[in-house]
Amino acid sequence: MAPSPAMTNSYEISTDPGRLDAARVHHWLSTDAYWALGRSRDTQDRAIAGSLNFGAYDTVSGQQLAYARVVTDHATFAWLCDVYVAPGARGKGLGTALVTAVRDHLEPAGVRRVLLATHDAHGVYAKIGFEPLADPSLWMALLLG
Repeated sequence: MAPSPAMTNSYEISTDPGRLDAARVHHWLSTDAYWALGRSRDTQDRAIAGSLNFGAYDTVSGQQLAYARVVTDHATFAWLCDVYVAPGARGKGLGTALVTAVRDHLEPAGVRRVLLATHDAHGVYAKIGFEPLADPSLWMALLLG
């Protein structure tokens, strides 16, 4: 699938991997995201390389303001993870716009199920249509390492 941009008044959301500021993404996640604290740069770079990545960029400066990563087969299933909005850009709807762009990018490919896990942003994801699992007892996890 070709990179897709989505424009708003002050930022652009893009899947172009060449625009990602990988050092910034690593810094955000490894120092400020509860789920990725201490993640190595090598691990983050490998995660980026194996995923569909979304960046949100200021339209004037080009600076990256937010990031989201999707692990997907581009056909039936996706896992949304590493959603992060820079502190100075929070509270302005950018997180909602970013996740909406993810949804809108995946839907035409026929992806039917997008999962995520969050401790504290249920309201943000509910705005886009995410709901708690109807029957969580069906789901299992294999934790390695």
